[in-house]
Amino acid sequence: MSFAKSCAPPSFAKSMRIYSDRGLRVPIRPGKQSRLWMRPICLRRPIPIKKTNGYSAKGAALGGRTLKSGQSRWFVGYKKHTLRLWLRQVSDRVVLIPLMSWAVPANRGEALFIEPSVRYCARSLEFVPDIIVGDMAYIGMAVQRRIREQFNVAIVTKLRPDMTLPEPFEPGPVMTCEEGQRLRWLGLQQREQLHWFGVAGEDSLCQWCWHQSSCPKEFSFAPNEHEILYGLIPLGSRVAQRLLTQCRNWIEATQSYEKNQLGLPQFFLNSLELTWTVCLLADTVALLRAAALSRQPPREHPLGELAGQQLKFELKIDQRES
Repeated sequence: MSFAKSCAPPSFAKSMRIYSDRGLRVPIRPGKQSRLWMRPICLRRPIPIKKTNGYSAKGAALGGRTLKSGQSRWFVGYKKHTLRLWLRQVSDRVVLIPLMSWAVPANRGEALFIEPSVRYCARSLEFVPDIIVGDMAYIGMAVQRRIREQFNVAIVTKLRPDMTLPEPFEPGPVMTCEEGQRLRWLGLQQREQLHWFGVAGEDSLCQWCWHQSSCPKEFSFAPNEHEILYGLIPLGSRVAQRLLTQCRNWIEATQSYEKNQLGLPQFFLNSLELTWTVCLLADTVALLRAAALSRQPPREHPLGELAGQQLKFELKIDQRES
């Protein structure tokens, strides 16, 4: 209404309604639609608008994280994906060193960086790990098959809850024969690329089975039948279960070290370039720490002198010639 009062004649100011049509303000007197008074508006020149994601941080995106108490399921920012190596040269503690790191927007999935990381290690380091252990976010059947066939690297992950088990498996997963006898993984034959499973333990049900005379008691399956359940290391084997339960959990300690000891969440990162720089510095600290631990001699327990020790009972017997 302020525009109508300033532009229209004083006698029309209180009795006009304002309409907009293609940049024109058209005041119309009620009851007399034929008499119009028009005035064009000074339009601004069109300015090309750059399409952005709507965030002030350059290269940031909306991503999801593990649901925890007191935190939102979603966040805007970046993610750091790192392939870590278990350093076996340090025997008195567990040390994981970074082999390859990626700083990407938060909406990039983890499974996108397994194959590039392995290829980088093979090309630049002339080394590839024998086994890669990951969580369910790293599941990718096609990627796991290419890595297995080209680099002979085993990728061990859990099954997603929505995946259905094929016929030879029962929940666990446990491989069984047609009659329900549990089978144990015997090994992989590299030349023929076949996994062999056989009857394990003394609690065998084969003696009561009606196929006992014709059953071979050993069965073979190809790794490409299911990359998670078979692959290079079957998911139901003791090796895979030990890797998932005892080795996979140590990655949480390395992430906690970067968050709590190095204080990465306290940085204000508003660009992908700055995030990449901070990630490189964090990996440098981890490598220097691993180098120091590998050269440090094993230290004794601080209370070792107070610990109990086995006494020696030595008898001194004089040996005299008779």
